[in-house]
Amino acid sequence: MCSTPTTSRITASFAALRAQNRAALVPYVTAGDPDFDTSLAVLEALADGGADVIELGVPFSDPMADGPVIEAAMGRALAGGMTLARVLELVSRFRSKHATPVVLFGYLNPLYSSGLAAIAARAKEAGADGFLVVDLPPEEAAQLTDHTKTAGLDVIALFTPTSDDARVEAIGAAASGFAYYVSMASVTGDALTDFATVRERVARVRELAGLPVAVGFGIRSEADAITVARFADGVVIGSALVAALHAAGADAPAVARAWAERYRAAIDGARSV
Repeated sequence: MCSTPTTSRITASFAALRAQNRAALVPYVTAGDPDFDTSLAVLEALADGGADVIELGVPFSDPMADGPVIEAAMGRALAGGMTLARVLELVSRFRSKHATPVVLFGYLNPLYSSGLAAIAARAKEAGADGFLVVDLPPEEAAQLTDHTKTAGLDVIALFTPTSDDARVEAIGAAASGFAYYVSMASVTGDALTDFATVRERVARVRELAGLPVAVGFGIRSEADAITVARFADGVVIGSALVAALHAAGADAPAVARAWAERYRAAIDGARSV
């Protein structure tokens, strides 16, 4: 059901990992937190440390799906002057040295304000690989996907515990790259506890959507990541990483590199037992 060519960097990354019986490490960071240069160094450190796909948060003033950690990160980025144009500049600078896929993660308003056709073309030119738009339902997805198809970008869709089979198929029809399974009906940063139900739902989404499935929301520790990596195609970690980087201050890039190396090893170990 992919909307873009199978040669996209995201599709190629998941295919290569599948051939190696490995799950993808997908870290989330907020662009511009705390500033442009630190963000660039963090992105490079995550790529060097073993991240397979990076979700780069586009700062927005009303991040309704995000918990307090990422909301605060977006506030810091906006206060520091981060804009969508600067996010694309950040991607371009990163892409000049790194091939790791980058997904622009955020909300429709900043994209819509820039013009969806224009922003798809600009994102492609900058070297981004796709969008994940939290508040864009499948019934309205064509306003973006019509342009991302032309640009050759993926649109990553969210699937939730309340998505029945018909809904999963409808969402999957407009999606490509990978499916993002939201592990619980909550916001980012809450704790995930019911892994058995998530395992069942991941298998069902994978079957109906025809895409590899990465699990996000609530993965706080290496133990959580290992558990999820045993049944999912990818592990998304956001709030725990964002909090660690904020606490690290000027040492954020070094912390990002060490974090990626540690989680990469943990996830790889999950598939070796």
